[in-house]
Amino acid sequence: MSATPAPSRRCVIWFGTPCSSERALLASGGWHIRAVSLSQTGGVGMRSEDIVIGVLDFRTCAGRDLAAAAEVAAAYRHLPLFALLPPVPDESDAQLRHALSRCRHRFPHPLDHADLLRQLASLQETSTPGGSDDAFACLLGESSAMLAMRATLRKFAPVDLPVLITGETGTGKEAAAHALHRLSPRNGHPFHAVNCGAIAPTLLQSELFGHERGAFTGATARRAGLFESAHRGTVFLDEIGDLPMEAQTSLLRVLQEGTIERIGSNQSIQVDVRVLAATHVDLEQAMAQGRFRSDLYYRLNVLRLSMPALRQREGDIELLAMHFLQEFRARHLIRARGYTAAACRALADFHWPGNVRELLNRVLRAAITSDNELIDCAELELPAPAESRAQQQDARLRDERETLVACLARSQYNVSACARLMKVSRVTVYRLCRKHRLQLESLR
Repeated sequence: MSATPAPSRRCVIWFGTPCSSERALLASGGWHIRAVSLSQTGGVGMRSEDIVIGVLDFRTCAGRDLAAAAEVAAAYRHLPLFALLPPVPDESDAQLRHALSRCRHRFPHPLDHADLLRQLASLQETSTPGGSDDAFACLLGESSAMLAMRATLRKFAPVDLPVLITGETGTGKEAAAHALHRLSPRNGHPFHAVNCGAIAPTLLQSELFGHERGAFTGATARRAGLFESAHRGTVFLDEIGDLPMEAQTSLLRVLQEGTIERIGSNQSIQVDVRVLAATHVDLEQAMAQGRFRSDLYYRLNVLRLSMPALRQREGDIELLAMHFLQEFRARHLIRARGYTAAACRALADFHWPGNVRELLNRVLRAAITSDNELIDCAELELPAPAESRAQQQDARLRDERETLVACLARSQYNVSACARLMKVSRVTVYRLCRKHRLQLESLR
Protein backbone atom coordinates (compact mmCIF):
# COMPACT_ATOMS: atom_id res chain seq x y z
CA MET A 1 0.00 0.00 0.00
CA SER A 2 1.37 3.40 -0.92
CA ALA A 3 2.22 6.00 1.65
CA THR A 4 0.00 9.05 1.91
CA PRO A 5 1.03 12.58 2.88
CA ALA A 6 0.34 13.70 6.44
CA PRO A 7 -2.66 16.05 6.55
CA SER A 8 -2.67 19.39 8.31
CA ARG A 9 -3.49 19.21 11.97
CA ARG A 10 -6.07 21.43 13.66
CA CYS A 11 -4.63 22.74 16.92
CA VAL A 12 -6.08 24.81 19.76
CA ILE A 13 -3.54 26.66 21.90
CA TRP A 14 -5.54 27.04 25.12
CA PHE A 15 -4.27 29.76 27.45
CA GLY A 16 -5.67 28.44 30.71
CA THR A 17 -7.10 25.06 31.62
CA PRO A 18 -9.86 23.34 29.57
CA CYS A 19 -12.16 21.03 31.51
CA SER A 20 -12.43 17.32 30.69
CA SER A 21 -15.70 17.74 28.74
CA GLU A 22 -14.12 20.48 26.60
CA ARG A 23 -11.14 18.24 25.90
CA ALA A 24 -13.48 15.42 24.84
CA LEU A 25 -15.57 17.70 22.59
CA LEU A 26 -12.51 19.16 20.88
CA ALA A 27 -10.87 15.75 20.43
CA SER A 28 -14.07 14.38 18.85
CA GLY A 29 -13.95 17.31 16.42
CA GLY A 30 -10.35 16.55 15.45
CA TRP A 31 -8.75 19.42 17.40
CA HIS A 32 -5.48 18.81 19.23
CA ILE A 33 -5.25 20.81 22.47
CA ARG A 34 -2.14 22.32 23.96
CA ALA A 35 -2.75 24.01 27.30
CA VAL A 36 -0.37 26.93 27.89
CA SER A 37 0.19 28.92 31.05
CA LEU A 38 -1.09 32.48 30.84
CA SER A 39 2.37 33.69 31.86
CA GLN A 40 4.11 31.67 29.12
CA THR A 41 5.46 33.81 26.26
CA GLY A 42 7.70 31.32 24.45
CA GLY A 43 6.93 29.35 21.30
CA VAL A 44 4.13 26.77 21.28
CA GLY A 45 5.73 24.31 18.83
CA MET A 46 3.36 24.40 15.86
CA ARG A 47 4.14 23.14 12.34
CA SER A 48 3.91 25.47 9.36
CA GLU A 49 1.06 23.47 7.77
CA ASP A 50 -0.98 23.30 10.97
CA ILE A 51 -4.29 25.17 11.30
CA VAL A 52 -3.92 26.86 14.69
CA ILE A 53 -6.10 29.13 16.82
CA GLY A 54 -5.75 30.42 20.36
CA VAL A 55 -8.28 30.51 23.17
CA LEU A 56 -7.89 32.92 26.06
CA ASP A 57 -9.78 31.34 28.95
CA PHE A 58 -10.88 34.19 31.25
CA ARG A 59 -13.20 31.99 33.31
CA THR A 60 -10.66 31.23 36.03
CA CYS A 61 -8.60 34.42 35.76
CA ALA A 62 -8.48 37.00 38.52
CA GLY A 63 -6.40 40.04 39.38
CA ARG A 64 -2.91 39.95 37.89
CA ASP A 65 -3.82 36.89 35.74
CA LEU A 66 -6.16 39.09 33.73
CA ALA A 67 -3.31 41.48 32.95
CA ALA A 68 -1.11 38.54 31.93
CA ALA A 69 -3.86 37.21 29.67
CA ALA A 70 -4.16 40.59 27.97
CA GLU A 71 -0.47 40.50 27.10
CA VAL A 72 -0.86 37.19 25.23
CA ALA A 73 -2.32 38.99 22.21
CA ALA A 74 0.88 40.98 21.85
CA ALA A 75 3.12 37.94 22.35
CA TYR A 76 1.36 35.82 19.67
CA ARG A 77 0.82 38.37 16.93
CA HIS A 78 -0.10 35.96 14.12
CA LEU A 79 -2.33 33.62 16.13
CA PRO A 80 -6.12 34.04 15.65
CA LEU A 81 -7.48 34.46 19.18
CA PHE A 82 -10.84 33.86 20.84
CA ALA A 83 -11.77 35.00 24.32
CA LEU A 84 -13.79 32.54 26.41
CA LEU A 85 -15.73 34.51 29.01
CA PRO A 86 -17.20 33.36 32.33
CA PRO A 87 -20.91 32.46 32.14
CA VAL A 88 -21.76 34.80 35.05
CA PRO A 89 -19.73 38.01 35.62
CA ASP A 90 -18.32 38.32 39.14
CA GLU A 91 -16.55 41.02 41.14
CA SER A 92 -13.62 40.97 38.67
CA ASP A 93 -15.91 42.03 35.79
CA ALA A 94 -14.37 45.50 35.66
CA GLN A 95 -10.88 44.04 35.41
CA LEU A 96 -12.10 41.66 32.72
CA ARG A 97 -13.52 44.51 30.61
CA HIS A 98 -10.29 46.46 31.03
CA ALA A 99 -8.19 43.44 29.95
CA LEU A 100 -10.36 42.86 26.88
CA SER A 101 -10.23 46.52 25.89
CA ARG A 102 -6.42 46.35 25.76
CA CYS A 103 -6.53 43.82 22.95
CA ARG A 104 -10.02 44.30 21.52
CA HIS A 105 -8.65 44.41 17.96
CA ARG A 106 -7.57 40.78 18.25
CA PHE A 107 -10.99 39.35 19.24
CA PRO A 108 -13.71 41.98 18.73
CA HIS A 109 -16.50 39.53 19.65
CA PRO A 110 -15.78 37.67 22.90
CA LEU A 111 -17.46 34.27 23.06
CA ASP A 112 -19.29 32.09 25.49
CA HIS A 113 -18.74 28.31 25.54
CA ALA A 114 -21.42 27.52 22.91
CA ASP A 115 -20.16 30.27 20.59
CA LEU A 116 -16.63 28.89 20.76
CA LEU A 117 -17.75 25.40 19.79
CA ARG A 118 -19.73 26.81 16.85
CA GLN A 119 -16.68 28.78 15.68
CA LEU A 120 -14.47 25.68 15.90
CA ALA A 121 -17.04 23.63 13.96
CA SER A 122 -17.07 26.27 11.23
CA LEU A 123 -13.26 26.34 11.02
CA GLN A 124 -13.16 22.56 11.00
CA GLU A 125 -15.63 22.33 8.11
CA THR A 126 -13.63 24.74 5.95
CA SER A 127 -10.35 22.95 6.72
CA THR A 128 -11.59 19.42 5.98
CA PRO A 129 -11.88 18.27 2.34
CA GLY A 130 -15.43 17.11 1.71
CA GLY A 131 -16.69 18.61 4.97
CA SER A 132 -16.37 16.97 8.38
CA ASP A 133 -20.09 17.31 9.07
CA ASP A 134 -20.89 15.09 6.08
CA ALA A 135 -18.50 12.41 7.32
CA PHE A 136 -20.29 12.21 10.67
CA ALA A 137 -23.85 12.67 9.39
CA CYS A 138 -24.73 9.08 10.37
CA LEU A 139 -22.74 9.08 13.63
CA LEU A 140 -24.73 11.59 15.66
CA GLY A 141 -24.52 11.72 19.44
CA GLU A 142 -23.05 13.80 22.25
CA SER A 143 -22.57 11.06 24.86
CA SER A 144 -19.09 10.51 26.27
CA ALA A 145 -18.97 7.13 24.49
CA MET A 146 -19.64 8.73 21.09
CA LEU A 147 -17.24 11.62 21.68
CA ALA A 148 -14.48 9.12 22.50
CA MET A 149 -15.33 6.99 19.45
CA ARG A 150 -15.26 10.00 17.10
CA ALA A 151 -11.94 11.18 18.56
CA THR A 152 -10.43 7.73 17.94
CA LEU A 153 -11.89 7.62 14.42
CA ARG A 154 -10.29 10.97 13.57
CA LYS A 155 -6.91 9.67 14.74
CA PHE A 156 -7.24 6.53 12.60
CA ALA A 157 -8.61 8.16 9.43
CA PRO A 158 -5.39 9.71 8.03
CA VAL A 159 -3.20 6.68 8.87
CA ASP A 160 -3.04 4.28 5.92
CA LEU A 161 -3.37 1.06 7.94
CA PRO A 162 -6.14 -1.57 8.24
CA VAL A 163 -8.87 -0.89 10.81
CA LEU A 164 -10.96 -3.57 12.52
CA ILE A 165 -14.35 -2.13 13.53
CA THR A 166 -16.11 -4.07 16.28
CA GLY A 167 -19.53 -3.72 17.87
CA GLU A 168 -22.99 -5.19 18.11
CA THR A 169 -25.35 -5.41 15.16
CA GLY A 170 -26.89 -2.04 14.33
CA THR A 171 -24.27 0.15 16.05
CA GLY A 172 -23.17 1.86 12.82
CA LYS A 173 -20.04 -0.02 11.79
CA GLU A 174 -20.54 0.71 8.08
CA ALA A 175 -21.21 4.39 8.84
CA ALA A 176 -17.90 4.47 10.72
CA ALA A 177 -16.16 2.89 7.73
CA HIS A 178 -17.60 5.58 5.44
CA ALA A 179 -16.37 8.28 7.86
CA LEU A 180 -12.87 6.75 7.96
CA HIS A 181 -12.78 6.90 4.16
CA ARG A 182 -14.23 10.43 3.91
CA LEU A 183 -11.67 11.80 6.39
CA SER A 184 -8.71 9.97 4.85
CA PRO A 185 -6.42 11.07 2.00
CA ARG A 186 -8.19 8.39 -0.11
CA ASN A 187 -11.39 10.45 -0.14
CA GLY A 188 -12.30 11.10 -3.77
CA HIS A 189 -11.31 7.57 -4.77
CA PRO A 190 -13.67 4.54 -4.70
CA PHE A 191 -15.22 3.18 -1.52
CA HIS A 192 -16.53 -0.37 -2.03
CA ALA A 193 -18.36 -2.35 0.64
CA VAL A 194 -19.37 -6.00 0.71
CA ASN A 195 -21.14 -8.13 3.32
CA CYS A 196 -19.09 -11.32 3.54
CA GLY A 197 -22.03 -13.21 5.03
CA ALA A 198 -24.56 -12.20 2.38
CA ILE A 199 -22.83 -13.75 -0.65
CA ALA A 200 -22.59 -17.49 -1.32
CA PRO A 201 -19.08 -18.80 -0.57
CA THR A 202 -18.73 -20.06 -4.15
CA LEU A 203 -19.30 -16.55 -5.52
CA LEU A 204 -17.49 -14.47 -2.88
CA GLN A 205 -13.99 -15.17 -4.23
CA SER A 206 -15.06 -13.90 -7.67
CA GLU A 207 -16.81 -10.89 -6.13
CA LEU A 208 -13.69 -9.84 -4.24
CA PHE A 209 -10.89 -10.74 -6.64
CA GLY A 210 -12.55 -11.08 -10.06
CA HIS A 211 -12.31 -13.90 -12.62
CA GLU A 212 -11.10 -14.65 -16.11
CA ARG A 213 -13.35 -15.68 -18.97
CA GLY A 214 -14.09 -19.41 -18.77
CA ALA A 215 -12.81 -19.72 -15.19
CA PHE A 216 -16.07 -21.48 -14.25
CA THR A 217 -19.48 -22.19 -15.73
CA GLY A 218 -21.19 -18.91 -16.56
CA ALA A 219 -17.97 -16.86 -16.65
CA THR A 220 -18.49 -15.57 -20.18
CA ALA A 221 -16.23 -12.53 -19.81
CA ARG A 222 -13.35 -11.26 -17.71
CA ARG A 223 -14.56 -9.44 -14.61
CA ALA A 224 -12.64 -7.13 -12.28
CA GLY A 225 -13.24 -7.82 -8.61
CA LEU A 226 -13.93 -5.44 -5.75
CA PHE A 227 -10.29 -4.90 -4.87
CA GLU A 228 -9.22 -4.21 -8.44
CA SER A 229 -12.01 -1.68 -9.03
CA ALA A 230 -11.27 0.05 -5.70
CA HIS A 231 -7.66 0.82 -6.69
CA ARG A 232 -6.34 3.82 -4.66
CA GLY A 233 -9.52 3.74 -2.58
CA THR A 234 -10.99 1.76 0.32
CA VAL A 235 -12.57 -1.69 0.62
CA PHE A 236 -14.91 -2.35 3.54
CA LEU A 237 -15.46 -6.01 4.43
CA ASP A 238 -18.51 -6.29 6.68
CA GLU A 239 -18.99 -9.46 8.77
CA ILE A 240 -15.40 -10.50 8.12
CA GLY A 241 -15.90 -13.45 10.48
CA ASP A 242 -18.03 -15.14 7.79
CA LEU A 243 -15.24 -15.02 5.17
CA PRO A 244 -14.51 -18.55 3.82
CA MET A 245 -11.02 -19.97 4.36
CA GLU A 246 -10.04 -19.78 0.68
CA ALA A 247 -10.97 -16.09 0.54
CA GLN A 248 -9.10 -15.51 3.81
CA THR A 249 -5.91 -16.75 2.13
CA SER A 250 -6.40 -14.39 -0.82
CA LEU A 251 -7.14 -11.46 1.50
CA LEU A 252 -3.96 -12.17 3.45
CA ARG A 253 -2.01 -11.85 0.17
CA VAL A 254 -3.59 -8.42 -0.41
CA LEU A 255 -2.56 -7.22 3.04
CA GLN A 256 0.96 -8.69 2.87
CA GLU A 257 1.92 -8.06 -0.74
CA GLY A 258 -0.66 -5.67 -2.17
CA THR A 259 -1.52 -8.12 -4.98
CA ILE A 260 -4.49 -10.20 -6.12
CA GLU A 261 -5.05 -13.01 -8.61
CA ARG A 262 -8.28 -13.34 -10.55
CA ILE A 263 -9.93 -16.78 -10.52
CA GLY A 264 -8.60 -18.73 -13.49
CA SER A 265 -5.35 -16.76 -13.66
CA ASN A 266 -1.93 -17.09 -12.06
CA GLN A 267 -0.89 -13.52 -12.91
CA SER A 268 -0.51 -11.16 -9.96
CA ILE A 269 -2.17 -7.74 -10.20
CA GLN A 270 -0.91 -4.90 -8.02
CA VAL A 271 -3.65 -3.07 -6.08
CA ASP A 272 -3.45 -0.09 -3.76
CA VAL A 273 -6.34 -0.28 -1.31
CA ARG A 274 -6.95 0.35 2.35
CA VAL A 275 -8.84 -2.49 4.03
CA LEU A 276 -11.47 -1.81 6.67
CA ALA A 277 -13.18 -4.80 8.25
CA ALA A 278 -16.09 -5.14 10.67
CA THR A 279 -17.41 -7.91 12.84
CA HIS A 280 -19.97 -8.47 15.56
CA VAL A 281 -18.57 -11.92 16.43
CA ASP A 282 -15.58 -12.78 18.62
CA LEU A 283 -12.73 -13.34 16.14
CA GLU A 284 -10.46 -14.63 18.91
CA GLN A 285 -12.98 -17.39 19.58
CA ALA A 286 -13.28 -18.06 15.83
CA MET A 287 -9.49 -18.47 15.70
CA ALA A 288 -9.56 -20.92 18.60
CA GLN A 289 -12.21 -22.94 16.74
CA GLY A 290 -10.14 -22.96 13.53
CA ARG A 291 -12.66 -20.84 11.59
CA PHE A 292 -10.46 -17.77 11.19
CA ARG A 293 -6.77 -17.53 10.33
CA SER A 294 -4.65 -16.09 13.12
CA ASP A 295 -2.19 -14.45 10.69
CA LEU A 296 -5.09 -12.70 8.93
CA TYR A 297 -6.52 -11.55 12.26
CA TYR A 298 -3.26 -9.90 13.29
CA ARG A 299 -2.96 -8.23 9.88
CA LEU A 300 -6.48 -6.79 10.20
CA ASN A 301 -6.32 -5.88 13.87
CA VAL A 302 -3.70 -3.15 13.50
CA LEU A 303 -6.07 -0.36 14.52
CA ARG A 304 -9.27 -1.22 16.39
CA LEU A 305 -12.37 0.95 16.55
CA SER A 306 -15.09 -0.11 19.00
CA MET A 307 -18.64 1.09 18.32
CA PRO A 308 -20.63 1.67 21.54
CA ALA A 309 -24.00 0.00 22.00
CA LEU A 310 -26.97 2.38 22.09
CA ARG A 311 -27.75 1.50 25.72
CA GLN A 312 -24.25 2.78 26.64
CA ARG A 313 -24.84 6.17 25.01
CA GLU A 314 -26.51 8.13 27.80
CA GLY A 315 -28.58 11.00 26.47
CA ASP A 316 -28.24 10.05 22.80
CA ILE A 317 -31.42 7.99 22.42
CA GLU A 318 -33.89 10.88 22.54
CA LEU A 319 -31.56 13.01 20.39
CA LEU A 320 -31.45 10.30 17.71
CA ALA A 321 -35.20 9.64 17.95
CA MET A 322 -35.95 13.33 17.31
CA HIS A 323 -33.42 13.46 14.47
CA PHE A 324 -34.95 10.43 12.73
CA LEU A 325 -38.47 11.84 13.16
CA GLN A 326 -37.55 15.29 11.82
CA GLU A 327 -35.76 13.77 8.83
CA PHE A 328 -38.84 11.67 8.05
CA ARG A 329 -41.14 14.72 8.44
CA ALA A 330 -39.01 16.59 5.89
CA ARG A 331 -39.74 13.91 3.27
CA HIS A 332 -43.31 12.84 4.13
CA LEU A 333 -46.55 14.47 5.23
CA ILE A 334 -47.10 13.09 8.73
CA ARG A 335 -48.85 14.44 11.80
CA ALA A 336 -46.30 13.34 14.42
CA ARG A 337 -43.80 16.00 15.47
CA GLY A 338 -42.51 14.73 18.81
CA TYR A 339 -42.91 12.27 21.68
CA THR A 340 -44.92 12.15 24.89
CA ALA A 341 -43.01 12.35 28.18
CA ALA A 342 -43.84 8.69 28.83
CA ALA A 343 -42.51 7.74 25.38
CA CYS A 344 -39.23 9.55 26.07
CA ARG A 345 -38.85 7.63 29.33
CA ALA A 346 -39.67 4.37 27.56
CA LEU A 347 -37.06 5.10 24.89
CA ALA A 348 -34.43 5.73 27.56
CA ASP A 349 -35.37 2.62 29.58
CA PHE A 350 -35.40 0.13 26.69
CA HIS A 351 -32.42 -2.22 26.24
CA TRP A 352 -32.19 -1.79 22.41
CA PRO A 353 -30.76 -5.16 21.34
CA GLY A 354 -30.86 -3.97 17.70
CA ASN A 355 -29.18 -0.65 18.61
CA VAL A 356 -29.52 2.39 16.29
CA ARG A 357 -31.02 0.37 13.44
CA GLU A 358 -33.83 -0.86 15.72
CA LEU A 359 -34.45 2.67 17.03
CA LEU A 360 -34.73 3.99 13.46
CA ASN A 361 -37.20 1.26 12.48
CA ARG A 362 -39.42 1.87 15.51
CA VAL A 363 -39.44 5.64 14.95
CA LEU A 364 -40.37 5.33 11.27
CA ARG A 365 -43.11 2.79 12.00
CA ALA A 366 -44.56 4.98 14.77
CA ALA A 367 -44.38 8.11 12.59
CA ILE A 368 -46.48 6.40 9.92
CA THR A 369 -49.08 4.85 12.23
CA SER A 370 -49.52 7.73 14.71
CA ASP A 371 -52.65 9.89 14.38
CA ASN A 372 -51.43 12.31 17.05
CA GLU A 373 -48.84 15.08 17.15
CA LEU A 374 -46.97 13.29 19.95
CA ILE A 375 -45.97 9.65 19.55
CA ASP A 376 -46.76 7.49 22.58
CA CYS A 377 -45.35 4.22 23.95
CA ALA A 378 -47.92 2.00 22.23
CA GLU A 379 -47.04 3.43 18.79
CA LEU A 380 -43.35 2.76 19.47
CA GLU A 381 -44.35 -0.76 20.59
CA LEU A 382 -42.54 -0.16 23.89
CA PRO A 383 -43.84 -0.94 27.36
CA ALA A 384 -45.07 2.07 29.32
CA PRO A 385 -42.35 3.02 31.83
CA ALA A 386 -42.89 2.08 35.44
CA GLU A 387 -42.95 4.97 37.88
CA SER A 388 -39.61 5.73 39.42
CA ARG A 389 -38.96 4.73 43.02
CA ALA A 390 -39.16 8.36 44.09
CA GLN A 391 -42.53 8.78 42.37
CA GLN A 392 -43.81 5.55 43.92
CA GLN A 393 -42.63 6.68 47.37
CA ASP A 394 -44.32 10.07 46.96
CA ALA A 395 -47.58 8.37 45.94
CA ARG A 396 -47.46 6.06 48.97
CA LEU A 397 -46.85 8.98 51.31
CA ARG A 398 -49.75 10.95 49.83
CA ASP A 399 -52.10 7.97 50.17
CA GLU A 400 -50.97 7.34 53.75
CA ARG A 401 -51.48 10.97 54.77
CA GLU A 402 -54.89 11.21 53.11
CA THR A 403 -56.03 8.00 54.82
CA LEU A 404 -54.84 9.26 58.21
CA VAL A 405 -56.52 12.67 57.84
CA ALA A 406 -59.79 11.06 56.70
CA CYS A 407 -59.86 8.61 59.64
CA LEU A 408 -59.05 11.36 62.13
CA ALA A 409 -61.89 13.47 60.74
CA ARG A 410 -64.35 10.53 60.87
CA SER A 411 -63.37 9.84 64.48
CA GLN A 412 -63.61 13.55 65.37
CA TYR A 413 -59.85 13.49 66.07
CA ASN A 414 -60.14 10.91 68.81
CA VAL A 415 -56.91 8.88 68.68
CA SER A 416 -58.42 5.67 70.08
CA ALA A 417 -61.35 5.74 67.62
CA CYS A 418 -58.99 6.55 64.72
CA ALA A 419 -56.75 3.62 65.68
CA ARG A 420 -59.77 1.26 65.59
CA LEU A 421 -60.79 2.56 62.14
CA MET A 422 -57.29 2.09 60.78
CA LYS A 423 -56.84 -1.23 62.66
CA VAL A 424 -53.55 -0.07 64.18
CA SER A 425 -52.40 0.82 67.69
CA ARG A 426 -52.74 4.27 69.29
CA VAL A 427 -48.91 4.51 69.26
CA THR A 428 -48.95 4.06 65.47
CA VAL A 429 -51.50 6.87 65.07
CA TYR A 430 -49.28 9.23 67.11
CA ARG A 431 -46.22 8.15 65.08
CA LEU A 432 -48.03 8.78 61.77
CA CYS A 433 -49.16 12.21 62.97
CA ARG A 434 -45.55 13.13 63.75
CA LYS A 435 -44.37 11.68 60.40
CA HIS A 436 -46.85 13.79 58.42
CA ARG A 437 -46.51 16.82 60.73
CA LEU A 438 -50.17 16.84 61.77
CA GLN A 439 -50.91 18.77 64.99
CA LEU A 440 -53.89 17.07 66.65
CA GLU A 441 -54.71 20.08 68.83
CA SER A 442 -54.79 22.40 65.82
CA LEU A 443 -56.95 19.95 63.85
CA ARG A 444 -59.40 19.67 66.70
